[in-house]
Amino acid sequence: MERPGIVVLLLVGLLIGTGVGSAYARARRGWADYQTVKKTVPGARSAAWLLIKVATTKIGVIALLLVGAVAYAAAGSDGEPAAPAESPSPAVTGSDPAGR
Repeated sequence: MERPGIVVLLLVGLLIGTGVGSAYARARRGWADYQTVKKTVPGARSAAWLLIKVATTKIGVIALLLVGAVAYAAAGSDGEPAAPAESPSPAVTGSDPAGR
């Protein structure tokens, strides 16, 4: 073969090798990332369920308090309403405004 032919084949081989090598490195990195995430999924799932349980518990307690408050307000008091207390009236004698 001629020298220019060998150089062209060498350059084509380098280009193909670079493309294949980078694709292989990307695939290995992706597989490693997948394995790492796969191991963390059960922990994340249990944490998500825990957060959902906490949120529903808080919502339930608030709803019960609101229902209780509405029921208490609707029922009113069972006894007679208290009579208003009489206010003391100033004793006015004569024309003295200070009450002396």
